[in-house]
Amino acid sequence: MTRPRILLTRRWPRIVEERLAATYDVTLNEADTPLDEAEMIAAMRSHDALCPTVTDKITRNVLAAEGRRARIVGNYGAGFEHIDLSAAREQGIAISNTPDVLTEATADIAMTLILMAMRRAGEGERELRSGDWAGWRPTHLLGRSLDGKLLGLVGFGRIARAVTDRARAFGMEIAYHSRRAVPDMPQEAYYASLGELAERADVLSLHAPGGPGTRHMIDAAMLTRMPAHAVLVNTGRGSLIDEAALARALASRTIAAAALDVYEAEPKVNPALMRLPNAVLLPHLGSATLEARTAMGMKVADNLDRFFAGEPLLDPVA
Repeated sequence: MTRPRILLTRRWPRIVEERLAATYDVTLNEADTPLDEAEMIAAMRSHDALCPTVTDKITRNVLAAEGRRARIVGNYGAGFEHIDLSAAREQGIAISNTPDVLTEATADIAMTLILMAMRRAGEGERELRSGDWAGWRPTHLLGRSLDGKLLGLVGFGRIARAVTDRARAFGMEIAYHSRRAVPDMPQEAYYASLGELAERADVLSLHAPGGPGTRHMIDAAMLTRMPAHAVLVNTGRGSLIDEAALARALASRTIAAAALDVYEAEPKVNPALMRLPNAVLLPHLGSATLEARTAMGMKVADNLDRFFAGEPLLDPVA
């Protein structure tokens, strides 16, 4: 019996690639560089499954490619805003994702960003590495303690809850904004208005999903509502922030700092943000632990196994 052909658009942890190779005819992207749309279309014509990452754009042209052979897109990531789901449904293409395995790793990165921005750690490391550090002095790079500060969480799913646990260990108070209040949090912690939460929070951390409904939810107007000492953190989706407006707000000290792990046009980062000392910038490390990235790949493999066995997907998106 001919084994299904699958293509991985980027290299995955070796243990996952070995598991897939035991069952499927696997094509690896040995260069580990992004595929363009033409290459994606060619893959859809020559393979039974396409396995992209969250940085790949799976457009209507890709999904509706003439002569398409692929019947499933096994997405390596929880987010799926980069996939044209309406086109997938029209074409009868199954889509799976990898939820529930990124929570702890992403929460760790969120806390890392909060600490780096509040304690000005990024500025300090750059100063030391450049040879400009003149030694300890009482007023050098004074940051702010987390103890007693209000952490405002925008979105209150699994990752935000995991950040809550970590932040409480640092003595932070918790408030959140989401579509509705949750029963296991104090009533006073819920803010139905994002603007009101932005006005109160010492740290505003974004955990909302992407898509048209949340695009640029943090814009120039929202940034002006934040306190001048506030820090903005984003481990959610790059599209949540108007990056040009954020750069202006940081340059004018409308807010004190921002700490970002995701960007609207990845891998491109707004050049104005790159020049700002009060911007902490990480290269999308949220899920970058061996444990999380392996679990993501295994989730894709589980869904492929079920699909080719004629069984329902564990994690269907479309």
